[in-house]
Amino acid sequence: MDEDIQLEKELEELKETHRRIDTDLQDLFQSPFQDQLRIMRLKREKLRLRDEIFRIQNMLWPDMPA
Repeated sequence: MDEDIQLEKELEELKETHRRIDTDLQDLFQSPFQDQLRIMRLKREKLRLRDEIFRIQNMLWPDMPA
């Protein structure tokens, strides 16, 4: 049970980081001088976080469809 609580906490932290990166990307897209390298790195990090979020969700709720 403690492991589930820890996983849920980690899940929320990952989701918050994912949202923050999404906001950062939106800000970058609005900028007249887009830093393509930074955009690419943020997108890659966002995808990595998404995969980690799905992995933890499957550990917590294995019967739920992804």
